Amino acid sequence: MNNTEHIKTSVREQYSKIAEQDRATNAASCCGVGAPGTCDIMADSYAHLEGYVPDADLGLGCGLPTEFARIQPGDTVLDLGSGAGNDCFVARAETGPAGKVIGVDFTPAMIRRARENAEKLGFNNVEFRQGDIEDLPVSDNSVDVVVSNCVLNLVPDKRRVFKEIFRALRPGGHFSISDVVIVGTLPDKIVESAELYAGCVAGAIQRDEYLQFIEEAGFEGLTVQKQKPILLPDDLLLQYLSADEIKAFVAAGTGIFSVTVYAEKPGKAEKPVFKSLELAETKACCEPGSGCC
Repeated sequence: MNNTEHIKTSVREQYSKIAEQDRATNAASCCGVGAPGTCDIMADSYAHLEGYVPDADLGLGCGLPTEFARIQPGDTVLDLGSGAGNDCFVARAETGPAGKVIGVDFTPAMIRRARENAEKLGFNNVEFRQGDIEDLPVSDNSVDVVVSNCVLNLVPDKRRVFKEIFRALRPGGHFSISDVVIVGTLPDKIVESAELYAGCVAGAIQRDEYLQFIEEAGFEGLTVQKQKPILLPDDLLLQYLSADEIKAFVAAGTGIFSVTVYAEKPGKAEKPVFKSLELAETKACCEPGSGCC
């Protein structure tokens, strides 16, 4: 798994298959990958969140970043690795009709499924763009909030992703991202597994290194909003390790965690001028006696 293009090809192939599976199948495995019942890892329930669309929830997340993202009405929200659109639709409920949500995913099958969901729901302020989150298809300083759920661990160059997030955010903008990190060292056989890379485990990096990348990109106000342990069951580990190797792995005390991390781009948060003008025109038009409504 040392070759970047090989990693991306493997992940794209796995997630193309996942796009055609239902939530029950995905949630019963490791991020939709592997035999059912092999991973007691990830998905938190979205059922209590406004805007939740069950058909768009493939059970691939490891947190609830939109719940922590402090999205305001009128915000432009960018979701990295948007899948079938789950977090985009929750974000849409928070940003409202005056806002906009952009989902980016590099798997064509996921983009198709997300667009179909948006069309069925009549959501005209949610769009999905195919692209690589290491090279985001959005302009500089163009979004207010970035969210992502269990995706950055799939990307070979995580440092570059945080630089791209910084570029895309407006001054004063912020992100809330859920991801998988580790404390300690994973066995080589797990790290080298293409299946577990797509399954959100083998591609995880050290927690301290992950947080360091965020600070190096220029963000401030770094906060770990939530952290929970992830347990790899023996029936999964036995696919890659011997019984003695599992004992050594457990004894080593390696921790695998789901974290939700928040940080801000320095600067004063300001809405684009065109939004302010639209609001001003609407207010003037709707005042009693204006004669234009």
